[in-house]
Amino acid sequence: MNKFFLFLLVLGNAYGGVESSHSIPPRPWAKAEQENLPPGLPHIDYTPAVVPNGTTAEFKVVDGVKVFHLMAEPIEWEVAEGLKIQTWGYNGSVPGPMIEVSEGDRVRIYVTNKLPAPTSVHWHGVLLPCGMDGVAGVTQVAIPPGETFLYEFIFPDSGTFMYHPHFDSMTQEGMGLTGMILVHKRETDPSKRPTRDFAIMLHEWNIKVGTSRPNVMKMDFNILTMNGKVMPATEPLVANLGDTVWIRYGNLSAMDHHPIHLHGYSFKIIGSGGGWAKDKSVLLPVTTVLVPVGAIKVIEFLADNPGDWIFHCHMTHHTMNQMNNEFPNMIGMKIGDFDEKMRQLIPGYKTLGTTGMRDMTKSGMPIPENSIPMLGYDGPFGQTVFGGMANILRVREKTDNYKDPGPYAFPRGSIAAPATCGDLLKDGIVLDH
Repeated sequence: MNKFFLFLLVLGNAYGGVESSHSIPPRPWAKAEQENLPPGLPHIDYTPAVVPNGTTAEFKVVDGVKVFHLMAEPIEWEVAEGLKIQTWGYNGSVPGPMIEVSEGDRVRIYVTNKLPAPTSVHWHGVLLPCGMDGVAGVTQVAIPPGETFLYEFIFPDSGTFMYHPHFDSMTQEGMGLTGMILVHKRETDPSKRPTRDFAIMLHEWNIKVGTSRPNVMKMDFNILTMNGKVMPATEPLVANLGDTVWIRYGNLSAMDHHPIHLHGYSFKIIGSGGGWAKDKSVLLPVTTVLVPVGAIKVIEFLADNPGDWIFHCHMTHHTMNQMNNEFPNMIGMKIGDFDEKMRQLIPGYKTLGTTGMRDMTKSGMPIPENSIPMLGYDGPFGQTVFGGMANILRVREKTDNYKDPGPYAFPRGSIAAPATCGDLLKDGIVLDH
């Protein structure tokens, strides 16, 4: 009897061991590690993406590994003409250069800390070994000032990701230490890739009028940027009619989600930081994509509607720059002869904002040094009454690659114009005078 129970015990242990080994899933990068593919090549394995107002990180290949170098450092950054800020960035820019690779690529990323404080880099959304996750105090020692650390891992999946510090994140991300990561699917057939692929990082700052240092302690924001710029400093996105266009949005704002609305088009949300839609045909067409804090959204549309199309955050105060909380509410104020009296003391004085924000854009009055209380985009019909987190998509029948083609030439009779008396009479519209 004892031998029988001993037999059952041995059999159970053996079976349990087999079952246990089968229940351990492979690591997310196991397939890529086994395939050991050569480094993916731009234009051959993927169509390179474009970063409006930004750059793509340079790399070299050493023994089949793509080698990058990031430097976290204090920089001066021009948000738009009239506002330069003293902040922190990677490789001299905000956001840092886009890291662009192919699925299966092994990378070595050197990070040099030129900041006055320790730092680290977290590869946001990337599935990698725990020791490469970049969380200071949990997965690594923080990188001291003046030191260089090495991260090495494989990008196992195609997708859109981000990078940012994970040491004193509120301060360091708030100062601008952010960047995008694009991992392309290896696709040798260009017709199966997007024709135009754009990457845009959304960010927010608190910069008091007349100053140059972001205040990371404040949780209300008056400068809202796309790739570190506000409209009209944002470079337009350019596409040809018939192009399949992707726009990848990343949001490393401190507090705010951003509903980005595109005029003139509906689109589908085909990807997130976690992966891709399996069947695009069942996706609901939308015209606004909500990009939450810490999230990635990828949209796709066919460029079939020529023109100049605004896209912008639909939180309206996110397009107002430093106007949004630095000045008193003047709406509806009855000024009477106040301006005339004030001009005796201050020549050229004019009370602004009594009917809205339009007269703030071109007042002619002096403003505090190094500030952009209000900006607008100069178009063929005047100036917009917003700037901030906004940009323009220019779709043309033929473009010179990504070069800005300038304002759209509207076909005759296609522009909204004043109604004539004949128009009103024909359609039975009666106006009270």
